[in-house]
Order: sequence, then structure tokens, then C-alpha cells
Amino acid sequence: MDQAHNTNMDIEKDSTTFDYSKRSQWLRAAVLGANDGLVSTASLMMGVGAVKHDVKAMLLSGFAGMVAGACSMAIGEFVSVYSQYDIEVAQMERENVEIEKEKLPSPLQASCASALAFSAGAIVPLLAAWFVKEYKVRIIAVVVAVTMALVVFGWLGAALGKAPVLRSSARVLLGGWLAMAVTFGLTKLIGLHYE
Repeated sequence: MDQAHNTNMDIEKDSTTFDYSKRSQWLRAAVLGANDGLVSTASLMMGVGAVKHDVKAMLLSGFAGMVAGACSMAIGEFVSVYSQYDIEVAQMERENVEIEKEKLPSPLQASCASALAFSAGAIVPLLAAWFVKEYKVRIIAVVVAVTMALVVFGWLGAALGKAPVLRSSARVLLGGWLAMAVTFGLTKLIGLHYE
């Protein structure tokens, strides 16, 4: 009776336990892509905004950064996942195992997901600056929008991976602020030198 009870408890435990490490690959790619799009586009816009107060210059630099970054992420992910695909196929052939396509990684799917995640992050600072004509208000709007998005991305990554939310959000937020501050400061310094 005890053995049957223990077996039932093991089955219940297995059905309620989820291996969150299995999520790590797609979760890492999605969060990294969105966070990278957010931080790199916002930092680029802040850097341009440090020397050019014109809204058009900020928006064009942000848009160019979004397109270039999304293309770069897509190509990088495609090449990376295709390499993994080739390795797994070669291993299956060495072991004389039937190649099951649905179990292999999809380079095209990973590439599209990466580009979309990057673009989703990059759109935040662009939308924040889009309708604001006054320079100082525009800079503040970008920083506030990016701050809120960084907290959400940090929280989302932690929540989906069942990791500590506060620590993850703080790490993502401080990293984003640092990137924007360094880009703004260095560009301002170089801009002053060439005035």
C-alpha cells in the first residue's frame, strides 16, 4: 500500500513539476532580442540627441538602428541555429538514427523570432519620441518609456523562468540606464570637441 501511495505521489509530483531550463533557449533569445532592441535603439537615439536637438535626427537614427539591428539579429540567429542544425544532423547520421525534422531547430523560425523581438524592443523609444517636439521633454519621454519597458522585460524574463523578479528587473534596468548614459555622455563630449 505504501509503495502504491509513493508511486502516486511521484506521478503527481512529476505532473506539477516543470523543467524551466527547457524554456531557457527561446526565453533567452526573446528577452535578449527585445532588451537589445530597446537598449541599443534608445542609446543610439540618446547619443544623436546629445548633439542634435532635432526630432527628425533622433527618429531617423532610431529607425536606422531598429532596421540594422533586426537584420543583424536575424542573420546572426540564422547562422547560429543553422550551425546547431548541421551538428545535430551529423550526429544523427553517425549514430544511424532516423532524422526527425520536427525535433531539429528551425533556423528560419529562430531568425524571424529574433528580428521580431528586437523590433518589439526598438519600437518603444521610437514611439516615445515620435510626437514630442520639445527637446528636453523628448529626452525625458524616451528615458521614462525605456525605464518602464526595462522593468517589464526584467520582470517578464524572471517570471517566465521562475527566477527572482526584483534582482532580474534591477539588473536589466541598471544595465539599460548605464548604456544610455555612457552613449549620451561620450557623444556629448565628442560633439563639444568638434563644435
